[in-house]
Amino acid sequence: MPQDNLPKFPKVHNAMWPGLVGKGDGAEPFIDLDTMLDLTAAASVGGERFDGVDLFLSDPHISIDATSEDLARLTDKIRDRGFVVGSLVAPVWQPTGGGSAMGSEEDRKRFLKQVEKACVIGEQLRRTGFRTYGVIRIDSATGLHEWLQSPHESTRAIAETFREACNIAEAHGERLAAEGEICWGGMHSWRQMLQLLETVDRPQTLGFQADMAHTLLYTLGYNAPEDRILPAIFNWNDDVALQSALRQLASALRPWTIDFHVAQNDGTVKGSGSHDKTGHHCLPHDENGRLNIVRDAGYWLRDDNGALTKSVRHICWDGCMFPNEVMRRPETWDSILATMLAVRNAHSWQEAVHV
Repeated sequence: MPQDNLPKFPKVHNAMWPGLVGKGDGAEPFIDLDTMLDLTAAASVGGERFDGVDLFLSDPHISIDATSEDLARLTDKIRDRGFVVGSLVAPVWQPTGGGSAMGSEEDRKRFLKQVEKACVIGEQLRRTGFRTYGVIRIDSATGLHEWLQSPHESTRAIAETFREACNIAEAHGERLAAEGEICWGGMHSWRQMLQLLETVDRPQTLGFQADMAHTLLYTLGYNAPEDRILPAIFNWNDDVALQSALRQLASALRPWTIDFHVAQNDGTVKGSGSHDKTGHHCLPHDENGRLNIVRDAGYWLRDDNGALTKSVRHICWDGCMFPNEVMRRPETWDSILATMLAVRNAHSWQEAVHV
């Protein structure tokens, strides 16, 4: 097949969980999965569309206890819109049926059971040929305050639980990605995240999920001043210093990165509903956005010498906690898709796909 006709990677996905995260619980109402899929399917830029979606395995979108029949219906509704499925978020938190990865024996059993259920669903979707790439996303499901009570023992306990989760994932042919986010204990700074990954020491099964909004907060040391890379008083006009910080951060965590979220951030945090404060996601062209998205994505998608790593086969837009009114505008998704295509085109490769 001529090179020009080969499929282009990474594929471009949209996350469905912004319809759930930070919604309900006194905040704005949830946006149902069908609506999220329709908004994604309607987006188009120069005739190009999103390739697929990433899913949160939790009600009211998708039950973690979904039956084979439920998954068949899910597959039909996603396929009918021309999409495939990539990564899946395991609902490991206490409110969604899980428990802290460093908690009691019962907490950790619930955490692992949710991982197992997510891996079973992932395996079922993969066997149909409907899901050929992607990971199962996890985090420590514990807050920073709890972790700080005994940092060393807390990380040791999380690592032990993550190792057991790796055993489960391997039994189902899955890989796990731990999303670095300042609100999760033991994963709240880039150094602690790296230490946790190295302590687990299962690089073939457990990797890192880099979200551009969250990792920018890593450089600021928001919940770990001792690990900040940028100075406490930083002039955002100093683009040289910002790029240097992003390079240092990505150089440390890129070798572990197996899942990637494209996002914008204004250097602040936001919480909504039951979700703790974390990196504030912004629209791609927000006037206060601190990231040059296309350029800065390259720090994660290319190695220190500028060569493509090809370690992720799809990239996903994550825009959690946007107001519902913004999310329901068609132009929101056209703008996001245009940004995603620009990232892909700047950091893409082509290869034959063997079915």
